[in-house]
This record gives sequence, structure tokens and C-alpha cells, in this order.
Amino acid sequence: MAEGGTPSGRILAELRRRITSGELAPGERVPSTRRITREWGVAMATATKVLTRLREEGLVRAVPGVGTVVAAAGAAASAPAVSGASGASGAASERASGESGVRRARAGERDLTRERIVATAVQVADAEGLTALSMRRVATELGAATMSLYRHVPGKDDLLRLMMDEAFREEPLPDRLPGGWREGLEAVARLQWRIYRRHPWLAATMSFTRPVMAPDVAVHTERSMAALAGLGLEQEEMAQASVTLAAFVCGLAVHFEREAQAEQDSGMSADEWMDLQDGEDHDRLMADPERFPMFDALNRGPEIDMSLDALFEFGVARMLDGIGAVIERRAVSGA
Repeated sequence: MAEGGTPSGRILAELRRRITSGELAPGERVPSTRRITREWGVAMATATKVLTRLREEGLVRAVPGVGTVVAAAGAAASAPAVSGASGASGAASERASGESGVRRARAGERDLTRERIVATAVQVADAEGLTALSMRRVATELGAATMSLYRHVPGKDDLLRLMMDEAFREEPLPDRLPGGWREGLEAVARLQWRIYRRHPWLAATMSFTRPVMAPDVAVHTERSMAALAGLGLEQEEMAQASVTLAAFVCGLAVHFEREAQAEQDSGMSADEWMDLQDGEDHDRLMADPERFPMFDALNRGPEIDMSLDALFEFGVARMLDGIGAVIERRAVSGA
């Protein structure tokens, strides 16, 4: 079946047309995998295949923290033409393309290492989220055969574990935490917040009930417990305090990826989206003081900051206040 006769072929042709015609300008974001699935009613695998093909043709590129954007002007000129013609020239072109792909794969496999695989996987996840990540996608980015990756990484679960460790390794904890216990725990929490912000996909991979063996992640709990040592807390309390604080930071950071995906899908920031909600329904809800007296009071008062950063600042401070209260009780009771 010709490329244009398949769902992926039709979507590919349409996006290719938008790019080559200038409808989508260089640097402009192309539809994400989620948007493609919603607009065309296709599976996520089909959407991923389309973006992968556009990337192979040099028409788009992944930008960390942004998504997939149109490549620089001139890249479209190197993209293959779409034609329904068949014959010897088409077959020869297909053979040449296949041979070229084999050569690229072999060249990529010669330089393949676990470190390169993990770094590339992190780049893909940073740019497009975990839904776009697969062993096949990473292999395409590296110019290697998919099966060759398994010689270095047993599977996707192992890849995710290595990605988690890599993300935490990028900005290691200092050898000594600053100040007393409160300053030390706060420094750990703030570092984790920065790491999650840099890698929006990361928080969703963390588990506090089935933690993975990732040394550069585990050292955060180790240092947090060390900051609480010698203050009269039992070992169980030190572990619970450290993990609970980390779980709060992680739980709030999950919204980084959700917001990044929502902004990519809608083209609107959170503030722009909120502005659109200030319509008749919103006004009617806020004008019901009997059912929503607290919302009514908020609506009449000054604007409040409910950003993720503001919630982080408030939450961390209250968590540390609570841990401090436990430490004070231990000191008073002598237990």
C-alpha cells in the first residue's frame, strides 16, 4: 500500500505540506503525539511513527522543554517528495534509502554505549514526555537498530531507572549540607524541586512504595536522615520524615509534566487558560456565596498566588515546621 493510503501516511503528508508551504514556520511547534491522536483519531503508536518519520527527514527536531518544532529553513529541501509514481526509479530510490539507513544504523551502533543511550532517552523525554519514549525511538535518534540497544540496556524499565539516576546525578548534593537540620532538609528539597523542573517527566517515574535501586536518588534520603541524626528521633522517624518530605516534593512536581503537555496541546500557558475560564459560568459559580462562601471571599479579595512554586514554598515550610515540632517534643520529654 502506498504511503498516502495509510493513516500515518495521510497525517505525514499533511504535516509535511504545512511545513514545506510555510504554514508551520521554522521553530514553531508541530502537533504533539497526543494532539495527533486527538485530531486524527489514531493510536499513539501511529502518532509517534509520524513524528519519527518527520525527524528522519530532517523536517523537525526535538527541543528540550519545548517539544517537537520545525527544523531550520532549508531542511525541507532535503525531504523526499511524495508521489504516487512507481517503477524502476522508485524501487531504486527505495533500495538506496534502505541501504543508507543500514549504513547509518551500523555507524550508530559502532559508537553505541549505555551512557549515550541513557542521555538520548533523557533528551527525548525532556522534549516530548514519557509517552514519546520507546526503545525504538531512542534507536532512531541514535541511528542504530532497535535490537542493538538491548545489548546495553535490558529493557525499558531498566532504561527508566538509569534515566532517573542520570537526572539526579546532573546536580549532585554537596558533600556537607548547610546549617542545621532545617536548612539541610530544605536544601535537599529545593534541589529535588529544581531537578524535577528541569526534567518534567521524572516525578511520574518515582515510586515511594516500590523504590528502585538508583544510587544517585537514594543518596538524597541518606543525606536527609543524616541531617536529622542526633536530635532524639528514632531511626524510623528519621526515615519517615525524610521520605515524606521527598514524597511531597515529588507529588507536587508531577504537575510539571501535566502542565507542559497541556501547554503543548493547547498552545496556552496556565495563566492564559485561566483567563479564558473567566466567563459566565465562572462568574455564576463565584457569585454563589451561600454554597461557596470561601470562594466568594477569595473572589472579592486581592489576587492570590496559586502557582506550583508558591505551593512548594508554603508546603515545604509547613513540612519542616511539623518535623521541628516532633524534634521539640522529643527534647522536652527526653525520649
